[in-house]
Amino acid sequence: MAATYDFPSDLLAGQEELRQVRAELLALLKRLPWSVEPLDGFSDTGGWRKVERPASPGWTEDEQAEVEKLRQRERELTVFVSGHRFWSEIPPPDKVDARMHLKHTHDTMP
Repeated sequence: MAATYDFPSDLLAGQEELRQVRAELLALLKRLPWSVEPLDGFSDTGGWRKVERPASPGWTEDEQAEVEKLRQRERELTVFVSGHRFWSEIPPPDKVDARMHLKHTHDTMP
């Protein structure tokens, strides 16, 4: 039988917010142009795979600020989750298993 862990509510909330922030950041980065700075497009067909990029208008100041805000929150939450006092209660051989359970708690939440 797989181990179960009694995660504190603040740790569960931190992990869930971290998952949401990462999903929001990924979605934002997918919508933005490929280059932060304006750059000409290019095509490289001479390599082992073809690489093409259209011209990039770059990111606006608001877009850059939004990315930075999400990255900063991601860092804060990562530190909170990884440094939570709960981990000191888990024996070292079980920490990886416990961490994996925490990462996948949203899969089992209603």
